[in-house]
Amino acid sequence: MSDEDTHLIWVLADDRAGNVNQAVGVAEALAQPFKRIDIGYTAFAKLPNFLRRATLIGLDEASRARLVAPWPDLVIAAGRRTAPVAGWIKKQSRGHTRICQIMRPDGGEGSFDLIAVPAHDRSAVRENVVEIPGAPHRVTETRLLIEADNWRPHFKGLPSPRFAVVIGGSTKKTTFTATMAKEVITRATNAAQSVDGSLLVTTSRRTGAECEELIASCLASSGVAYHLHDWKSQEENPYFGYLALADVVIVTSDSVSMCCEAAASPGGVYIYAPDGLANERHQRLHQTLFEGGYARPLLPDTELVPFKHPSLQPARMVAQRCLELLGAP
Repeated sequence: MSDEDTHLIWVLADDRAGNVNQAVGVAEALAQPFKRIDIGYTAFAKLPNFLRRATLIGLDEASRARLVAPWPDLVIAAGRRTAPVAGWIKKQSRGHTRICQIMRPDGGEGSFDLIAVPAHDRSAVRENVVEIPGAPHRVTETRLLIEADNWRPHFKGLPSPRFAVVIGGSTKKTTFTATMAKEVITRATNAAQSVDGSLLVTTSRRTGAECEELIASCLASSGVAYHLHDWKSQEENPYFGYLALADVVIVTSDSVSMCCEAAASPGGVYIYAPDGLANERHQRLHQTLFEGGYARPLLPDTELVPFKHPSLQPARMVAQRCLELLGAP
């Protein structure tokens, strides 16, 4: 890469890991160096953006100290709270800086050069808005090849086919119940048992103690070979190894990020979405993934078998638009 091809790129990284992963995923897809700017907030960040506007209202002093010239050619940010910061940077650069805002900025949409929103959000059509099939992420084919090499020795005792089960949990609006936990782990266990396969199971912070205990108990009594990663474990997280090496991936429907990351994996992807677990917005995402051939619904009569599908890479779509902003060929 020549100096002429390299731009000064900033990624605004706040305290929400999901937002950061989306912004960094787009930056990595640009294949150019970028600088991560960590952002911390005060209580004023809760103010609506029509009050904060293009200012640093709501930022702590340490974050303000990091925002100094030379101003970047491109800012990549995600989430409502970073939007005023990106606007402030553009104002300091006298309009030189371009802004790629991931997700709706909650006001002032016309001042952003690019707004990337998932199609299931059904945002208003604008010239500066690009709709993408899901959320940007960092699960690329290259990363999965590397993770496969790293984790293959750890799972060599687990027979194929391998069934990964990625379990989320309750959200602000939905509840992941013990009945759901038992159903999804039983479906996976029965599928693995019928073909002499094995299980790769991970839980999350939102799964809940009762459901975690039930899942562990079901696995221990199943007679099926398995690897279980509890989110509280201090051991290295095998999540990307699961995605890389599973022949089948079962993912619960409560997380946009989990569903989109699973849809980037090579294994056949099934979304477990019982009544009450996925809200209307998530259901629209699932339908997008089903229609695109990235995943299939896990229904009562679904046979869990491997299948080929395209790798979901929305970050690349956003990166291409960013390159156009920067004047790249």
